[in-house]
Amino acid sequence: MKLIVGLGNPGAKYAGHRHNIGFMCLDRMADDHSFGPWKSKFQGQVIEGRFGSDRVVLLKPETFMNNSGQSVNAAVQFYKLEPQDVIVLHDELDLAPGKVRFKQGGGHAGHNGLRSIHAHLGADYGRVRLGIGHPGHKDRVAGYVLHDFAKADQDWLDDVLRGVSDGAQYLAQDDPAKFMNAVALRVSPPRSGTGDKGPKVKPEPPKPAAEPEPEAPRSALQRLVERFK
Repeated sequence: MKLIVGLGNPGAKYAGHRHNIGFMCLDRMADDHSFGPWKSKFQGQVIEGRFGSDRVVLLKPETFMNNSGQSVNAAVQFYKLEPQDVIVLHDELDLAPGKVRFKQGGGHAGHNGLRSIHAHLGADYGRVRLGIGHPGHKDRVAGYVLHDFAKADQDWLDDVLRGVSDGAQYLAQDDPAKFMNAVALRVSPPRSGTGDKGPKVKPEPPKPAAEPEPEAPRSALQRLVERFK
């Protein structure tokens, strides 16, 4: 069984924030795969479901971002899971908007939600890094992540949410390569082509220009007339 955690902050005023892209992914996942309803448990919202024979639990901690580890740890203890059974979906400043990467273990890179989970579980859990881009200066980060996605972001954001939902079954199967392929089919679909373009036809060389025909010899009268023109 996998525990799939989406990070964010609870409440309507945070719902559209960049920091809440983890929540958004779980909401899309639950809707697309007919999981439901959400229930209050483990200091968060939780829902159980299956992808075929693979059982999963989706968790949205409601402890606010900085204390996400409390909720995650409560669920881990209840289901008797190991850190390797946990996958966390979170916003990633160091990836361009629309980029998605899977990572197993590693540091928290200053992300407060991951920092809290590290404190409770250690570093061996998996994470899906959801790129939101960087505002350009560290002093602008807080205002950037705690702000709604722009209208211009909606197309790529929808592709990412759909892609993560499409690939969720592979997260449950512990197959990150197939998960990433499912995401790529949404965010970077293959370009259509004509297939067989046929053999190249060698152009014919240009025909040489026709040589002018030689002038007919002029009579004595014609030459005399031309002298007086």
